[in-house]
Amino acid sequence: MSTEILVNIGPQETRVALVEGGAAQEVHVQRASRHGLTGNIYKGSIQRVLPGMQAAFVEIGLERTAFLHVADMLPLNGDAETPSITQLLHEGQHVLVQVLKDPMGSKGARLSSLLSVPSRYLVLLPHERHVGVSARIEDEAERERLRAILEGAHSLQAPQFGLIARTAAEGVEAEALEADLTFLLRLWNSISKQAGEAKPGTLVHGDLPLSMRILRDLLGTDVERVRIDSAEEARRVKQFAQLFVPRAAPLIEVYQGAAPIFDLYGVEDDINRALDRRVDLKSGGHLVIDQTEAMTTIDVNTGGYTGHRNLEETVLKTNLEAAQAIARQLRLRNLGGIIILDFIDMKSEDHRAQVLRALERALASDHARTQIHPFSPLGLIEMTRKRTRESLGHILCEPCPTCQGRATIKTVETVCHEVTREVQRAARQFEAKGFLVLAAPNVIQRLVEEESMGLADLEANLRRPIRLQSESAYSQESYDVVPL
Repeated sequence: MSTEILVNIGPQETRVALVEGGAAQEVHVQRASRHGLTGNIYKGSIQRVLPGMQAAFVEIGLERTAFLHVADMLPLNGDAETPSITQLLHEGQHVLVQVLKDPMGSKGARLSSLLSVPSRYLVLLPHERHVGVSARIEDEAERERLRAILEGAHSLQAPQFGLIARTAAEGVEAEALEADLTFLLRLWNSISKQAGEAKPGTLVHGDLPLSMRILRDLLGTDVERVRIDSAEEARRVKQFAQLFVPRAAPLIEVYQGAAPIFDLYGVEDDINRALDRRVDLKSGGHLVIDQTEAMTTIDVNTGGYTGHRNLEETVLKTNLEAAQAIARQLRLRNLGGIIILDFIDMKSEDHRAQVLRALERALASDHARTQIHPFSPLGLIEMTRKRTRESLGHILCEPCPTCQGRATIKTVETVCHEVTREVQRAARQFEAKGFLVLAAPNVIQRLVEEESMGLADLEANLRRPIRLQSESAYSQESYDVVPL
């Protein structure tokens, strides 16, 4: 089955489609309006040291000077006393810093000198040597498996760095984790080189654009080509590939067709149809897909198809076709969590087994981890699909103001409470000097501001420090708590 990647570059939006066998299977969207400075790495110059505040103002080339606190300069160490800021910094000193929080109002950006470089499964900590696994991965055997892989890779490839396995690493093969680490090490070498050559007050490294991230996240051995509808972007992506993903460089080409690139294979139409509840099947049947807070339900209907022999034949053929369509829709819409499939009732156990096998085969190429359970006594299939990013509907749509649409994400406040509970759970489970919380910028902002008193109380109760780290690559519901 031929596979290719299509990249559409717009003024304020980049879209990527993974096409297999002439049909879009995955769609990724990145919009300029959703991108801030969080995660960017700058070469800064210390403008003023404030001993009373244990902080410094840093010039990084923005409209206002940024703010660096001593707590964001030192790895967690519960036994060590925090030194004075004057022991660490002086005016005119050059520092490599990362934005923790975007500028807001009259306040400048908040910075950290404890850099982190995230990838799909891992986070590289260039100035620490800790190897950790997200506490959200609860299975102890899986934690040990991941730790063994990371410690082996750490000793061989990255002994001077820290490594964290993100929640997304659960169940991922060692080869993919090692490839992720290789990518991160090449990227960090590039960042280090640029930092050495950069002038103070300049950007050294920004979050990778989608057109380059796909070479890390989507490029499999079966991808035949990557077509980009911008010659300038194709040139940049090819240069990036030659440095970090050499095997991808020969696959990249400029799309020069007369029609828009997403008109190929009907990708644009597929995106529009992926926002509808109803999905028509070629046989005349259809699916009805509903997302709720708790789960996604998919109902299969026969529609106008009547078959040539009998009702059982009609039902089996429709269900087999539906299994293929369901697998594709889960990937295309990026639906995750608990999913309930209500196939048309089948009396024959053999027919049920055929449909279950068809579904398993259709999901075999899904990049997200899935678990499928046999038919229940009520004739339902229960399955789970790991959430890796926002669903297509959440990115392209918003809740209807008239019906107060149910398809919403958890609030920032809710995620903050989840984070504190996860820290408490991790504190009971692990003997650690402290905890590192990695979360989306708006979650970290609320923890630093509205939730600061509660967080301070939690630190006091646990008698262990909690460090917060903003990650622009994380969605609002994504977070990791890492015992240190």
